[in-house]
Amino acid sequence: MKATSIFGGVQVFNIIIALIRSKVVAVLLGPAGMGIMGLLLSTTGIIASATNFGLSTSAVREISQDHESGNNEKIVETVSVFRKLVWLTGLLGTVVTVLLSPFLSKLTFGNYDYTFSFILISVTLLVGQLTIGQTVLLQGMRKISWMAKAGIYSSLFGLIISLPLYYYFGMDGIVPAIILSAIAVFIIQYFFAKKIDIKSKFIPFKLAFQQGKGMLKLGFMISLSGFITVAASYIIRIFISRFGGVDEVGFYNAGFAIVNTYVGMVFSAMGTDYYPRLAQLNKDTEKSNLLISQQGEIALIILSPLICIFLIFINWIVVLLYSQKFLPVTEMIHWAMLGIFFKACTWSIGFLLLAKGDSKAFFWNELVGNIYLLLLNCIGYYWMGMEGLGISFLIGYFLYFLQIFLFCRSKYDFRFNNNFYRLFLLYLTFCIIGFLSAYFLNGLSLYVVGSIIILMLTALSFHLLNRKMDIFNLLKNKLGK
Repeated sequence: MKATSIFGGVQVFNIIIALIRSKVVAVLLGPAGMGIMGLLLSTTGIIASATNFGLSTSAVREISQDHESGNNEKIVETVSVFRKLVWLTGLLGTVVTVLLSPFLSKLTFGNYDYTFSFILISVTLLVGQLTIGQTVLLQGMRKISWMAKAGIYSSLFGLIISLPLYYYFGMDGIVPAIILSAIAVFIIQYFFAKKIDIKSKFIPFKLAFQQGKGMLKLGFMISLSGFITVAASYIIRIFISRFGGVDEVGFYNAGFAIVNTYVGMVFSAMGTDYYPRLAQLNKDTEKSNLLISQQGEIALIILSPLICIFLIFINWIVVLLYSQKFLPVTEMIHWAMLGIFFKACTWSIGFLLLAKGDSKAFFWNELVGNIYLLLLNCIGYYWMGMEGLGISFLIGYFLYFLQIFLFCRSKYDFRFNNNFYRLFLLYLTFCIIGFLSAYFLNGLSLYVVGSIIILMLTALSFHLLNRKMDIFNLLKNKLGK
């Protein structure tokens, strides 16, 4: 909860920054501008997923285990190998993007007009990998406060750099904004990572490959699964672009930015410290089961009131974050918010496969899940438009929750504790009531009933957190200091 509160504050700040950025982009560039930006980023994201070898995840596991053992020599060796691999994978991503730039432009936009844009953006794959090299070190060594500060400064400077470019150059400012923001984030992350007193030692590339086999093996499977996830996201964007146009892609990007950024912030806040701790306990079934159950409970306690807030006030939120032009996404978001509930449960279990280092199991679970998620998305959009995407998100994550739960139960003897099941049923009931209210009520009656539900949920969550943590005394001590 300490890590969650710290990074929750960072995420709130990031949300404010993202709110300003998205509002400006929505006003200055419109749905088409958001669609172009989304297609550029998702396309380079595919290349990054295919070439980064999942080092951002596999290295955290290695560094956190070395940190727990207290073996400084081993930490230096792991970090040195990791930094060498980061350069290699970053350069690989850049070269591949440059070579494929005409093909990427034709495939993504149906013409070659964006070939030079992809060539320019290719540098962000190297810069992004170098940034990961700094972030992973902070996370693996559990430098929570430094990570938080780096996150805040990165968001702020990214905003300061990008907004003038959008204002003065319009859509022509999209590519420079992406590049300069990536460079700014790297500089900030490097500044904080340099504070950790770990000196790299020279390791030849051949030796780096030999010593980094563990990271590369796990990372390669993570990279493949990440590639599949990004590719599925890319395919659905292309599908929407072909059947609905670039504006519809902009709606899709805007809707899932709300779902994954403004509500999904809780996952980012909790996962930063949760994954390294679970990696340290992965050999102890009883302790890891307890940690996963506790993390699942906290996710439900924090997320459920947020889900209901977005369900009830989504029209106001969309107008506030974007503009009235984006109101067609509200029906999609209604259904997707219920899907977030199941995603929270899936998320808390899913880290177990990574903590165990079970790369094959992780890959196959991700592959199967992404296949039916993509199929559901295509079917949902084809038959029901934007609302169909929300329904497919809900069905997909319900199925994926059952899949990952049953798999971990059979292979790792995973069990949720009884308290989790009680909270799960209680909060699911509240969220369904909130969904039904948002779906069937409107106007004043919706806001009255919805506000009552939100107040009840918030009071319940605060009561449960206070019972677990004695929040009143914690706040009293903080104020006293």
